[in-house]
Amino acid sequence: MASLARDLLAEHTLDATLEQITKSAVELVEGCDASGILVLKGNRVSSLAPTEQLVADSDRLQERLQEGPCFDAARPDRDERVFRIPDLTRPAERWTHYVPRARELGLGSMMGFLLYTREEELGALNMYSHRPGAFTEDSETAGWLLASHAAIAFSSALTDAQMQEAISTRHTIGEAMGILMGRHHITEDQAFEILRTRSQRTNTKLRDVARRICETGAAER
Repeated sequence: MASLARDLLAEHTLDATLEQITKSAVELVEGCDASGILVLKGNRVSSLAPTEQLVADSDRLQERLQEGPCFDAARPDRDERVFRIPDLTRPAERWTHYVPRARELGLGSMMGFLLYTREEELGALNMYSHRPGAFTEDSETAGWLLASHAAIAFSSALTDAQMQEAISTRHTIGEAMGILMGRHHITEDQAFEILRTRSQRTNTKLRDVARRICETGAAER
């Protein structure tokens, strides 16, 4: 786990960090055959760094049914931060629509953990096994430790990615303004106003308007 923590913080991109997290779940947590990170935006699900297709299939199923353990663990309005279903072959006491269909995907047991820091909740790290009874108390402890390290690395990588996007957006807007200023002999304020007006008129994000101008070298006044 100490080595993992160093490896996670050494990754340079968000995608690489997430892939290292889910790969480590399979390698380090006893009983784990597949892993992935589920992120919720409203009731829409995103599957990040799934190690197998069945992970994405399970996420899509929970989105379609609007229920499921991973779905609940990732919701910020729920207090549940960890779940474990020891045996998916038994009659379901919770998630009665999801569990029978999860069996059809070839799942025997599963568990998951909310990825959170003091400042934010990021989603759920989920682990799957094809065998019933694969996850033990030790597996849950290892998963919780992994999720704790993963949340910090995920948050750090996400912040870095957002910062890089902001820098890139600022550069693109500045380049587009320079093109407008040179072509139309106008001031910075006037160039920005052209970008803002076109963004509002076309219901297009400002950075996309700027990118288009950089690609074509022109824009309507």
